[in-house]
Amino acid sequence: MEHALDFRRATLADLPAIVALLADDPLGARREKFSDPLPPSYSEAFAAIDRDPNNELVVVDTPERRVIGVLQLTFIPSITYQGGWRALVEGVRVAAEFRSGGVGQRMFSWAIQRARERGCHLVQLTSDKTRPDAIRFYESLGFVASHEGLKLHLGGPGRA
Repeated sequence: MEHALDFRRATLADLPAIVALLADDPLGARREKFSDPLPPSYSEAFAAIDRDPNNELVVVDTPERRVIGVLQLTFIPSITYQGGWRALVEGVRVAAEFRSGGVGQRMFSWAIQRARERGCHLVQLTSDKTRPDAIRFYESLGFVASHEGLKLHLGGPGRA
């Protein structure tokens, strides 16, 4: 059964629900700190994202206004592709009881459409190699592992 879902920009009031979603998996449990109150670094990051016109933190609500999904879209201008724009999808989470029910697919359909609206020629993402189910899901949506991603952790909050 397909649920009615609302896609909207996150508000500061959504922050506890967002952090709870991010912390609700093995990797997130190691790098997030879901507590009451939340560490100030979360509201500082939210404020930076919220004021940046090239960043959108998006939540997915049920009709009862329960946040069951989150993702961040970052729109990146580039000299490559003749000055083309790309969209980076990060921080994707769906509430555990809604996984495998089509919510993630609908989130990505929404995000891809949003990238088109912003004039992007490419949507990209990374996924941790320890998440084979997520990688299979992204591949089922048409994403291709065409590049090798590398990271250099510099320390600080949330280092995992």
